[in-house]
Amino acid sequence: MPATPSLRRIATNGIQANVAVAGSGPAVLLLHGFPHTWRLWAEVIGPLAEHHRVIAPDLRGLGASTPAAEGYDAGTLAADAEGILDALAEPAAAVVAIDAGTPVAFLLAMRRPKLVRRLVLMESLLGSLPGAEDFLDGGPPWWFGFHSVPGLGETVLNGHEAEYLDWFLAAGTHGRGVPPEIRDAFVSAYTGHDALRRAFSYYRAMPASARQISEAVAGGRLTMPTMAIGAHPVGRALERQLRPVADDLTGHLVQDCGHIIPLDRPQELLRILTPFLAAR
Repeated sequence: MPATPSLRRIATNGIQANVAVAGSGPAVLLLHGFPHTWRLWAEVIGPLAEHHRVIAPDLRGLGASTPAAEGYDAGTLAADAEGILDALAEPAAAVVAIDAGTPVAFLLAMRRPKLVRRLVLMESLLGSLPGAEDFLDGGPPWWFGFHSVPGLGETVLNGHEAEYLDWFLAAGTHGRGVPPEIRDAFVSAYTGHDALRRAFSYYRAMPASARQISEAVAGGRLTMPTMAIGAHPVGRALERQLRPVADDLTGHLVQDCGHIIPLDRPQELLRILTPFLAAR
């Protein structure tokens, strides 16, 4: 029977993180994005927990983690993740990230390479690193600008959070949608002016995160085995960004799959992840 995650409150870097933990074995840290919580990984936690200790936090300010006023740049979030592993007495982990979690995982791996045994990055871009020019040819996705304007999104969307999130959940699965209980959990987590403000703070911190990424690349490389997984819409843009800075990179493109890979194509994701995470 698949392991049922237990939820823990873990103090890290000035916040209390809500963290789902399941299974035993080599640690795997799962980092979600927008508009998700740890439940983004609901379809893959059980199978992964058969051979790993799976650790899936709600990122800072999201879900049931502390509603922090600041600290939404990727560097601070990487320190959050490091503190979670330290609190759980994990000296190293494979790190799997998607969307807004990807820059966090990247910086954690660049800054603390001995802590990250293997790295899997999905469906995101890494600041202004070269390689994503084709993807950005028509400009960044429309919501990047909308979310970045201080005070705007949380004001005009207040009371319409469910409709707004449903658009992302449908678009991110090619219209297939996500299980109703997970959809409801996401809507609950992102409802209210303050919850939206915290979510949009990730976008407002993007310039700072991009600077941190550029600085990290200027002084080092990814030395651990790394995998880039793309779907729609990012495709292979992330892989192209990683190619010049990673010593050992494998790329995968999941066919007929929307942005929310762990919920849209969980079995295909597990097929790709399982041997990569098991390798020494």
